[in-house]
Amino acid sequence: MVDFLNACVDVLTDEAAIGAAARFAAVLAFVATGEWVAERAGTLNISVEGMMLAGAFAAAVGLDASGSMWMALGCGVAAGVAVAVPQAEMSHRLPADQFVVGLTLNILVLGVAGFLDAELDLVTHRAGSVEVPLLVDLPWVGPALFGQPWPFYLLYPLVLSAWWAMYRSRWGLEVRSVGEDPQAADVSGVDVNRRRRQAVCVAGATSGLGGAYLLVGQVGRFSDGMVGGRGFIAIAAVIFGGWTLRGAIGGCVLFGAVLSFRLTLPQLGYDAVNTEILQAAPYLVTIVVMAVSARRVRPPAALAQPFLRGLK
Repeated sequence: MVDFLNACVDVLTDEAAIGAAARFAAVLAFVATGEWVAERAGTLNISVEGMMLAGAFAAAVGLDASGSMWMALGCGVAAGVAVAVPQAEMSHRLPADQFVVGLTLNILVLGVAGFLDAELDLVTHRAGSVEVPLLVDLPWVGPALFGQPWPFYLLYPLVLSAWWAMYRSRWGLEVRSVGEDPQAADVSGVDVNRRRRQAVCVAGATSGLGGAYLLVGQVGRFSDGMVGGRGFIAIAAVIFGGWTLRGAIGGCVLFGAVLSFRLTLPQLGYDAVNTEILQAAPYLVTIVVMAVSARRVRPPAALAQPFLRGLK
């Protein structure tokens, strides 16, 4: 137990480990921000895994074709939205079961991306790091928050924009209302399923951007297994955060720290720790967090419930 606590202290005080935690948390935060919007609208968007993978693959294609990082990020966003559209249309126009549609899209994207990756020889690379003057010199967290690959900094305006849109705009009020009481929102003149479709598309855009950032900001090369369950971890972060934006970001930081712990521990000389346990740690923590959060938070009242006009 003492060795474990010493290892935790070493990881938490290691600059490289803190930087890695910030990068891992950023990927989750891109996704969780949009997923938070979708869930506040009443959609449990299981297809975020496929949105991330599609975003990463499209970013690789865009970067290989143009050599532009901006093009790569734009392609990632477009691919995420392309996966979100069938999710939104089938869940909130037909309506089909949200979970079945999401799982089907995840499997479809995995198969298509894996096939195309084998057929194409994509040349990609990581984005360069940019240090923010003065802020990068802050003790402990400076390099982690202000010395990252430049796409990392897109997260700051994204989170602020999501907060403003949800709490300072009419659109955000309507989105929150359709997640809490869709019948009352419908009576007030809000097109419930339209708002839900829009919220899912927002999740697609941010998830695609998260997948693109995973490619250009961390990994540097596409593989069909690169997402590795991060989409589901982002969903867990939203639930852990009690469906609040700050709580979701806090959950992303927690899971990012666990991912960093798994990779950094062997580099710090703790070779005696079981490798399989380290690999399973993020998912074990996810399960524990979900079990604890399920009893202490209240989800949006209409979460995962299809809306049919006139029916309670």
